[in-house]
Amino acid sequence: MAESTAGRNGRPDDPVARRAEITAQVRAWCESAHVVDGPLAGPAAELSQDAAVLIAAGHLDLETRQVLTNRRRLGRRLPDAGGYGQLRRLADEFSRADVKARQMRPGAMQVLASYRAGEVERRLLTARAHFVHSPSHYANGVRAIRRDRRDGVHLEPMQREVLFDALTRTPGPVSDRRGPTDQATVAALSATAERLAGLAQRTPWGATARKAADALAGATAEPGDRFADRFDALLYLAGRLYDRIDGSAAWRSDHFAVQRMQLDLADELMQIAVDTIALRGLEGELAAAMRSAHDDSSRDQILARRRALAPVWGQLVERVAALARIGDLLGEAERQLQSIAAVQRTMSLDSRIDDLVARAGNRELSTANTHNVGDQMGSVDELMLGYQALMHGDILALQSRLR
Repeated sequence: MAESTAGRNGRPDDPVARRAEITAQVRAWCESAHVVDGPLAGPAAELSQDAAVLIAAGHLDLETRQVLTNRRRLGRRLPDAGGYGQLRRLADEFSRADVKARQMRPGAMQVLASYRAGEVERRLLTARAHFVHSPSHYANGVRAIRRDRRDGVHLEPMQREVLFDALTRTPGPVSDRRGPTDQATVAALSATAERLAGLAQRTPWGATARKAADALAGATAEPGDRFADRFDALLYLAGRLYDRIDGSAAWRSDHFAVQRMQLDLADELMQIAVDTIALRGLEGELAAAMRSAHDDSSRDQILARRRALAPVWGQLVERVAALARIGDLLGEAERQLQSIAAVQRTMSLDSRIDDLVARAGNRELSTANTHNVGDQMGSVDELMLGYQALMHGDILALQSRLR
């Protein structure tokens, strides 16, 4: 996205034009589904846990979403699966590996592919078990469960399962389809990883070997440079904007206290996710219905329903663009606050300089006093030498009498 168009006074030249510009950029960015680094949402990065959970809530029913809202307000965290972007890539890798293994002819390569799919599946199952049954995040015991239910913060095991499935679809860049050379490289990496882990499994270096194997296997699930579709791109952008705004020092300052009261960022992201996921589901069903339609009347009806849905996408783009607009303004506000802080530091420096200069008279008096003390010490030295001479004479006189 282009840098903010601001006038010399630091304020946008034309807010209406700026909003239109941001909306056009959001629409183009999402519909191209390509990853774009830049000031639109900050540097490309994985979504935070909060953003990922809020987007995943779009897949859930109203009751479960309300429980998540209550938990967020009370600061009740959910288990971290090691990054939900990584969880998405792991789920995608298993899906690809499983389909590939099922489609291959029986033989050594099919066995290797099935083994690899099984390894990825076990990692997924481990992450699922940790998320669903974490004793430090969910109530244990009858009393604790009853109390959490009464407070509206208890997630039933089935709700946790559904939430985990939703988190495996966390939006983010996905790996593109690889060519034959890349596929061969991936197969070699996978085989090397499993062999490395197998050879060292019963040795003192087993844990280290497993980490190295996971690192090699992870090369098959690196993020790509595009999204699965425009809906994932829109959700990812909304999540990145949420993280950017929520983490802004300017947004959390007293300057925007009223705006924080007016806009519930978490609820806004959740509602965007609900509508975006619903729209994607409906468009998928209409596409399937179009493929199954055998007469013009059915096709016309499906096309009419598609046209009725068309404005929804535009509304969602506008909604995300509104968040982008806030992020853009916060960027300007942060720069202004930094300038104000620099001025304040300079003013503080000026006052310190003035205070230091103003103490010049004191320093001169102190210097004169110190010299006076030194002069006195010089006089003392002369007096002490006189005393020493007298004492020496007395000692000599005493010694002569003793003889």
